Amino acid sequence: MKRGFYTIMSAQFFSSLADNALFVAAVELLRSEGAPEWQRAALVPMFALFYVVLAPFVGAFADALPKGKVMFVSNAIKVVGCLMMLFGSHPLIAYAVVGLGAAAYSPAKYGILTELLPASQLVKANGWIEGLTIASIILGVLFGGQLVGQHMSHMLLGIDIPFIDTGVDTPAESAIAALIVVYAVAAWFNTRIPHTGVEMRPMRADPARSVVSNTLSLLPDFWACNSRLWRDKLGQISLSTTTLFWGAGGNLKFIVLAWAAVALGYNTTQASALTGVVAIGTAVGAVVASMRMRLDMATKVIPLGIAMGLLLILMVFISNIWVAIPFLIILGGLGGYLVVPMNALLQHRGHNLMGAGRSIAVQNFNEQACILALGAFYSLSLKFGLSVFGAITAFGLVVAGVMWLIQRWHQNNCVQHRDEVEHLLHIARHDTHH
Repeated sequence: MKRGFYTIMSAQFFSSLADNALFVAAVELLRSEGAPEWQRAALVPMFALFYVVLAPFVGAFADALPKGKVMFVSNAIKVVGCLMMLFGSHPLIAYAVVGLGAAAYSPAKYGILTELLPASQLVKANGWIEGLTIASIILGVLFGGQLVGQHMSHMLLGIDIPFIDTGVDTPAESAIAALIVVYAVAAWFNTRIPHTGVEMRPMRADPARSVVSNTLSLLPDFWACNSRLWRDKLGQISLSTTTLFWGAGGNLKFIVLAWAAVALGYNTTQASALTGVVAIGTAVGAVVASMRMRLDMATKVIPLGIAMGLLLILMVFISNIWVAIPFLIILGGLGGYLVVPMNALLQHRGHNLMGAGRSIAVQNFNEQACILALGAFYSLSLKFGLSVFGAITAFGLVVAGVMWLIQRWHQNNCVQHRDEVEHLLHIARHDTHH
C-alpha cells in the first residue's frame, strides 16, 4: 500500500471514533433530559438526513477539490454540530449538522481510494479501511460509554477553566466537549493527506448565473449518475445490497442499545459495550472477506444478508449475556463478510461509469435514504405503540424479505441478461488480476 493510504486510515479512524462516541453521548443527553424513546431512535435517521438532501452536491464537491481539504472542512462542520449540542440547540437538530459534516466527508474518504490505488488492491484496501472503521466503531462506542459513565464524567467535570463558565454541567455535555478534541486530531491528519495527482473535475460554474442556479445545475448530473449505476447489471445489485446493509447496520447500533436496556436491564454505558461486540464480528468478517473474496465473486455473498435479517428476529428471544455475546459476534461477522466485496464491486463499477466522488455520493444517497427510511420505520413503530421486541421483529422481517428480493433480481439478470453480466464479470476479473 502507498504511504498516503495509512494517513487516510488514521484520519478516518479518529473521525469515525468521534462520530460513534458522539452518538452514545447524544443518546445519554436525550435520556438525561427525559426525551421519549422514539426521539433517541430518531438520532439515526437525523444523522442520515443531510446525506440524502445534499447527495447531488457533495460528490461534485469532493471531485472538485483535493480530497484532504474536503475532509478537513467536513470535520470542522462536525465540530460546529458539537458546539450547537453544548449550547442549547435541540440534540436532534445539532446531530443532523454533524451528519452534514459526515455527508461531505464520505465521498472524499472512499473516492480517494480509487485515485490512490489500482483496482487490484481495492478489495484489500476496502477490507482494511472497513476493518479500521469497525475498530473505530468498537472503540468509539466504548469510549462514548465510558465518557458518560460515572468515573470519567466526574474527572471531566472536575476540569476548571479560570474565569470562564463553559456551561458544561452534565456527563453527556462533558463527553461532547471532550470529543471536539478528537475531531481536531482527525482534522490534523486531514492536512497531511497527499495530493494524488488526479486531475480535479471542477463543479459547473456559469459566471452569468447565480450561485444558487449553478448549484441546482448539479441536480441533473447527479440523477444521471444515479440512473447509470441503477441500470448497470452489476452496479444495481451491489448498490441495492450495500444500501440495505447500511440501512440495517446504521440502525442496529441503536437497536442493540434499546434491546440491551429491555432484555438485560443495561444502562447506556453497559449497553454501548454490546454495540462494540457486534462491531468486533463485523471487523473479523471484513478482514476474512478481504483475504478470501475477489470482485467477480462478490454476488455470491447475497444469502448472508437474508441470514442477517432472520438473526435479528432471534435476538428478541435472548436474555442471557453469555448467549448474547457470541450471537452478536456472528451477526456482525455475516455483515462484514457481505459488505466488503459488495462495496468494492460497487466502487469498481462506479469508477468505470463516472468520477469516484460522484459514484460514492450516489452510493451514500441510496444508503443513507435507506437508513433514514428504516430508522423512521423503527422510530415510528415505537411511537405508535409497538414494544422494542415487536419493532425489532418487524425490522428483521423487512431486512430478510428485501434481501431475498435482491437475490431473485440477480438470478433473473443472470438468466435474461447473461451476456452483459458475464462481460461485466470478465472486466472485474481482468482488473482484479492487473
